[in-house]
Amino acid sequence: MAISSRFAVFRNLYLALAALVVVLTTAIIGYVIIEGYSIVESFYMAVITLSTVGFKEVRPLSTEGQVFTAFLIITSFGIFAYAVSIISRSFFNGEFNYYYKVYRLQNQVKKFSDHVIICGFGRNGRRTAKKLKAYNQQFVVIENDEETIDRYLKNGDVPYINADATSDEALIEAGIVRAKSLVSTLSQDADNLYAVITARELNTTITIISRASNIGAERKLKAVGANHVVMPEGVGGAHMATLVVSPNIVEFLDYLSVEGSSSINLEEIEVSQVTDKMEALQLQDLAIRQKTGCTIIGLKNPDGEYVINPAADLRISPNARLFVLGNPQEIATLNKILNDAGA
Repeated sequence: MAISSRFAVFRNLYLALAALVVVLTTAIIGYVIIEGYSIVESFYMAVITLSTVGFKEVRPLSTEGQVFTAFLIITSFGIFAYAVSIISRSFFNGEFNYYYKVYRLQNQVKKFSDHVIICGFGRNGRRTAKKLKAYNQQFVVIENDEETIDRYLKNGDVPYINADATSDEALIEAGIVRAKSLVSTLSQDADNLYAVITARELNTTITIISRASNIGAERKLKAVGANHVVMPEGVGGAHMATLVVSPNIVEFLDYLSVEGSSSINLEEIEVSQVTDKMEALQLQDLAIRQKTGCTIIGLKNPDGEYVINPAADLRISPNARLFVLGNPQEIATLNKILNDAGA
C-alpha cells in the first residue's frame, strides 16, 4: 500500500466528507434561524431537501423558508450528490478498505525505529526486502515507478512510499531520522548518489549501503557518505568464479541461510548486548554456547580487525562484534536473551 502524505491519499474522500458537512450544516443553521425548527427537525428538512426525496415538510414553510429551500436545492444538490457518490463508492468498491490500510500503515511507519529504508524496488531491492523479511527486520520501500508499484507493491503487504527517493520529503516520511540503515538500489548511479547525499544530510549516523555500476561510482558514493558500496555485477562474477574453483565452499556458505529454511543460521551480535561489563573480558565469560548452544566462529574488534575461530581465553572489548552459528532453535534462544537484555 502506498504511503504518501495523508491528505494526498484521502483527498477525494476528505473533500466529499467536508462538502457534505458544510452543506448539511448550512441547511440546518438556515432552518433553525429562518423557521425556528429544532436541530432534529432542521436536520430532517436538510436531508429531504438536499436529497430531493419529496417527503412532507415538518411544518408549512414561510416565504423566507421557501426561498431558502429553493436556493438550497439549486446551489447544493450537485455538491450533495457528488459527496454521497464519492462516499458510497469508497465503501462499495473497496476504496475505503484501501484507505484504511494506508492509514494504518502510515501510523505503523511513524512508530518504526531502527528500521531500514530501501530506495528502489527493482531486482536488488526485492532481494534486499526478502532477506530483511526473513530477519524480521522492519523496513519501508521508496519507489516512484508506477509499473513496479502495480506489479510488486500495490496489492502486497510491504509498506512503501510512492515518491522520489532522492527527495527530503520522501526520506523524512520514511523515518530517516529514526532509521538505522538505508539501502539505495536505484538503477542509475546519479540517483543513488543523490539519495546517499540527502540521507547523510538528514541523518549523520545512519549506515548507508548503495548499489554502484562501476568503480568510479563506487568512489564517489563513498566520498559523499556511503558506508558500503556493492557492485552487483562484480559480486555475481566473483560468485561464478568461486563456483568454478571452490564449488563446495560456495555451497556451504549458501547453506548458512538467514531465511529460516536451513538447519544452520549465522547471526551477528555486539558483546555489550549479552553482558553488563563495560571493561575488557575473556570470550569464555560470555558463556554463549552454554546459554544458547550457539558457537562463536569469529569476531570483529572495534578497530576493524577480524579474528577467525577465536580462543576461549581471548580478551575482547564490549564493543566487539561476534559472529555466531547455530540452528534456528539456538538462534531463537540467543535472540530471546538479546531481547530480554534490551528490555
